[in-house]
Amino acid sequence: MSGIGAALLNSLDIGLLLFIIAVGLNIVFGVLNIINFAHGALYMLGAYLAFTLINIAGMPFWAALLLAPVGVAILAVVIDRVLLRFIYSRDVADSLLLTFAILLIINESVRMIWGSGIHVVQPPDLLSGSVRLLGSSVATYSLFVIVIGLLLLAGLWYLFNRTRVGRIMRAAALDRDMAEALCINTRLVVTGVFAFGAWLAAVGGVMAAPMRALDPGMGDKIIIESFIVVVIGGLGSFPGALFGAIILGLIHGFGGRYLPEVNLLLPFVGMALVLLFKPNGIMGKGANA
Repeated sequence: MSGIGAALLNSLDIGLLLFIIAVGLNIVFGVLNIINFAHGALYMLGAYLAFTLINIAGMPFWAALLLAPVGVAILAVVIDRVLLRFIYSRDVADSLLLTFAILLIINESVRMIWGSGIHVVQPPDLLSGSVRLLGSSVATYSLFVIVIGLLLLAGLWYLFNRTRVGRIMRAAALDRDMAEALCINTRLVVTGVFAFGAWLAAVGGVMAAPMRALDPGMGDKIIIESFIVVVIGGLGSFPGALFGAIILGLIHGFGGRYLPEVNLLLPFVGMALVLLFKPNGIMGKGANA
């Protein structure tokens, strides 16, 4: 039972962290109809900014958790205004190519600024150590990630279903022309949504920094996992992002413990099966945001 409990908690830890990252990718696609290949690079920037603020500037982790995502969101506004605004009305393949170019630019910029070596961020003293839960020893920081993931899940659900901002975003996703006819500033909505998606990616990066070594390729790894999440759950679907992230978390949590030889292969097998039998994802494509 202790092994199952540890695998379950590890699955929740991985799954909710993936949800924080992948839901931003899904929101951007659902509202803007672009596939943001640079999403993983924005996640990486969040982690590297946290490293700079904590290890170099000497700020506490909590300050980095607040400031780093804001910095990445500001960069996303610049990217939207300077580059992306020209391709929103074009084919989705154009957005894929442009954001892939942005990914390469950010990757090389990270190598130039921080180097190609590995960097490490320590968790805050308050969250160091471990506790006994479900018959096994669990890192306190892992429980913190689970709590933050659940809080963000609840906050996003409330945002999209109970606030005027959420209704505006959903209206822009369903029919941008009609939204403009209702005097909604869709240009501002588009920029805000892209910045919000980048903020979520950076939050995931800061949260992941004490758990994973930082290197210039970490964004490439996470964008692959994020795409697996949205393929399984459904591209553009908010509940699909949660479902896909939890499924992938379970695959990693239980597969890593009980099937370590094939654990790296299992997510791709799951994605292939979903593409074969449910091409739009298990939760479907229609549930924007």
